[in-house]
Amino acid sequence: MTKEVEAAPSHEHGHELHGKDYHDPPPAPLLDFDELTKWSFYRALIAEFVATLLFLYITVLTVIGYKSQTDLARGGDECGGVGILGIAWAFGGMIFVLVYCTAGISGGHINPAVTFGLFLARKVSLIRAVMYMVAQCLGAICGVGFVKAFQKAHYNRYGGGANFVAHGYTIGVGLAAEIIGTFVLVYTVFSATDPKRSARDSHVPVLAPLPIGFAVFMVHLATIPITGTGINPARSLGAAVIYNKDQPWDDHWIFWVGPFVGAAIASFYHQFVLRAAAIKALASFRSNA
Repeated sequence: MTKEVEAAPSHEHGHELHGKDYHDPPPAPLLDFDELTKWSFYRALIAEFVATLLFLYITVLTVIGYKSQTDLARGGDECGGVGILGIAWAFGGMIFVLVYCTAGISGGHINPAVTFGLFLARKVSLIRAVMYMVAQCLGAICGVGFVKAFQKAHYNRYGGGANFVAHGYTIGVGLAAEIIGTFVLVYTVFSATDPKRSARDSHVPVLAPLPIGFAVFMVHLATIPITGTGINPARSLGAAVIYNKDQPWDDHWIFWVGPFVGAAIASFYHQFVLRAAAIKALASFRSNA
């Protein structure tokens, strides 16, 4: 929807001047030890921890509440509970709210797969990526822990919001659902935060958290019946640790491999296909030669 604006060739200097009406930030260093000395780095970790805690607390409570209400409604109102649509809204809505709240502090990742995709695209350093993932996982465990502490009987009875491949689906189907679902999410993250959206000829102004939240909502509608929808390794880990039953642990690898593969594909697609990073690098190499 946008284009780069190139200036006319300069005959005085013997080379072309290329101008763009948007700014691409420089790649993040692979290892940036200076971050460890900055309060802003630790503030970002706190933001990721708290945001992931709140995300798991609200969403897992919604899942437990839906199953509880549905159980009570049997023999009566078959529409009892929020339903799958309500669960999808809870996940998508919370991502919208939390990304909006934390984007200016930590970038609003709230998901190790998103962090991994941004690391591959050189948007964050390795140190920040690893520490974000640790904070997200700890936040998820604490969030689900609060759910169990407040509603222990319902939590144990209704599955703890844990992810596993549903009966009737193969491991391969579950893995594919996680890969594709995470691709949709991370692709949306890249597109919604693309610097080109600030170009003066862009006609698609967007509040980034909104499409990201909608992506989470739509993916949940599609994959809740298959895997309960992971697309977030921290979410799956938090539920598995607190629920601690065999089936979620047996399938748990799917909810790390699938999201990381999906995030890697989305990062490659956006950077090297849509933004043509490989072609630009080759052109720069030929120009220098």
